[in-house]
Amino acid sequence: MTAAVLDRDTKSLSRSAPLRIGSVSLTVRDLAKVAAFYREALGLAQIAASETSAQLGVGDEVLLHLIADPAARPGSRREAGLFHTAFLLPSRADLGRWLAHTARTGLALLGASDHIVSEAVYLNDPEDNGIEVYADRAIAEWRRSDGMIEMSTAPLDLDSLVAAGDGKAWTGMPAASFIGHVHLQVGDLAEAERFYAGLFGFDVTYRVPGATFYSSGGYHHHLATNVWSSRGAGIRQEPVTGLRAVELVAASPAIRDRLGAAEIRDPWGTAIGLSLA
Repeated sequence: MTAAVLDRDTKSLSRSAPLRIGSVSLTVRDLAKVAAFYREALGLAQIAASETSAQLGVGDEVLLHLIADPAARPGSRREAGLFHTAFLLPSRADLGRWLAHTARTGLALLGASDHIVSEAVYLNDPEDNGIEVYADRAIAEWRRSDGMIEMSTAPLDLDSLVAAGDGKAWTGMPAASFIGHVHLQVGDLAEAERFYAGLFGFDVTYRVPGATFYSSGGYHHHLATNVWSSRGAGIRQEPVTGLRAVELVAASPAIRDRLGAAEIRDPWGTAIGLSLA
């Protein structure tokens, strides 16, 4: 890893990448219930709302669009779509405070992992959309092997993480938080790589059986794709709950100009929108 990369913090490395995640759009059946969950459980602020949609985020930055469709069928984990939306907190202390908040409020968690590059906690929203809340480790602690960034799924020291919060209360998602990455379920890894690496120019940073991780600009990953439960899945049949669109933010118009469109659908029907930083 170059000295130029080591000298940067993870937030600037991710946010200044040629391509990064902007926002995620979900189709939901119960708008009020799901919006309340993201406000109360994750501490997102409601920025705008109507009878059919809600926009949530931090400050004036929208991170999550919820679009109501009470007639949509519930999505299946066997289908392509969302594995999780990953909210990156500014520090380990913030993650510790949020973890203590989940214990006080009785929020159900699915798991927690030490990924070497980050520490992460997992849960689902009321309509089974996956969520990761995480904090990055310093770039100097990342390791590389055979041109890839090393990651793992090891047990997380929850007591140490809570202690890092110094007993301070969680008061909502900090202003410097954003969506660090989105992990997708796809039908075929090779096809996903042709789309996300070949078409958009993402670099492959890590592989494990059944999953590939992608980055722009040296971050550990902005996107990931897996076939752990969705191998062979085709285009999702609408209307269906779950992932509707992922917004990618481009640092320059070159990528959008090359694609010739502000939105393109991946091989499984998910809309990938492009906007300029």
